[in-house]
Amino acid sequence: MTADNLSAEIMPAQIMTVEGMAAHALRKAAPRLAAFMGVLFLLSFIDRANVSFAALSMNKELGFTPTTYAWGVGFFFFGYVLFEVPSNMIVERIGARRWIAPMVIAWGLASMLLALSRDALQFYALRFLLGMAEAGLLPGLLLYMTYWFPAAWRGRIAAAITLAVPLSLVIGGPVSGLILGLSFFDGLAGLKSWQWMFVIEGIPAIVAGLLAYRLMPDRPRDARWLTIEEAKALQAALDEEACTQSPHLHGSDLIHGLLSPPVLLLGLAYFCAVLGGFGIIFWVPQIVKAFGLSTIETGFVASIPYAVAALVMGALAWFGDRTGRRILFTALPMLAGALGLAIAGLSGSPALSIAARSLAASGIYGMMPAFWTLPPAYLRGSAMAAGIAMINSIGALGGFVGPYVVGWVKETTGAFGPGLLALAAGSAMAAILIGLLARIFPRPGI
Repeated sequence: MTADNLSAEIMPAQIMTVEGMAAHALRKAAPRLAAFMGVLFLLSFIDRANVSFAALSMNKELGFTPTTYAWGVGFFFFGYVLFEVPSNMIVERIGARRWIAPMVIAWGLASMLLALSRDALQFYALRFLLGMAEAGLLPGLLLYMTYWFPAAWRGRIAAAITLAVPLSLVIGGPVSGLILGLSFFDGLAGLKSWQWMFVIEGIPAIVAGLLAYRLMPDRPRDARWLTIEEAKALQAALDEEACTQSPHLHGSDLIHGLLSPPVLLLGLAYFCAVLGGFGIIFWVPQIVKAFGLSTIETGFVASIPYAVAALVMGALAWFGDRTGRRILFTALPMLAGALGLAIAGLSGSPALSIAARSLAASGIYGMMPAFWTLPPAYLRGSAMAAGIAMINSIGALGGFVGPYVVGWVKETTGAFGPGLLALAAGSAMAAILIGLLARIFPRPGI
């Protein structure tokens, strides 16, 4: 046998061995990293959304009108938007672990300090600080995902992260309802139940921030639980994928990440989607309590739509990865979300209202895994770090506008229905914009 023939027989076995090691490394990394990233995002959502339950008693005690409360909700997003892009650029420069860990600790402290709110100005200031502290988390985690997982895995990993949104409400709703509904906490150490809720629910973030230093290695080569061969094989697979991707049309530097047409179109679509998502999150407890339920019952009933959404999100992420139809699995769920919001806005039946909100939540959150696989199809390098943050920043403005619209409509008309119809229009527009993106800027693999 000649040397050439021998080489031809050996090389495929070597390649398969390297591919096998990369696959084994991914199977090690996925449960460790995805689970912890999901926990971080879950805690962030509990701490940003628990104000919706505090409002059941806080608003009356502090004299907040629906509009005052809506402004307080919105100040979180002002801080969030201002600091999101700078935060993600820091992640790219110094690594996720060294930036995300102190960020998580900071928002845990900010969340606990909300218990000290005595008037609207203090409430606004503390919500702004909370938004600053949380600003870089989601874009940082999504950027970090690209350092570890190839494109074929990213829908599932994005789902593991964003699944935290509905799960945070499934978990946070009953927990918040229990804290607020138990007389034990009311007056304990001179604090009201809503104040104890902020204190208790802020502590886990501080613990998670300390754990992040140990549990989030920046790159495969930094992971102690990978062998040297596994780390090299995984990094080689990621590098090879980056080299073999079709040319990126919209650059790799900071300016392209902030201003390229696909980024702006994705940001506008995400703004329209977030209108509905946050528009209902911050008002659902008050809407549900109006059915005549107790505070504890409200916590459990308000969590039902998000339990349904969590199941749907997992299924859509799986189908999205199997089919590669990212655009389809972004646009169709948004249309379902628009339908659910419209039915909820028109319905006077509690049972139908809960079912409609379940459809709305399933659509709005079910699109997230596929949606967050789209930016890497258009950008790379610093542009991807900046672009992900820019898209999330534009979307975060919807987190202010959505709750404000619902609050203003409620104060003006005395009903939530017209506000929910406005949110439905936003969700439908998000689906249209995603369709335009695919038509104007077609990319392979989406």
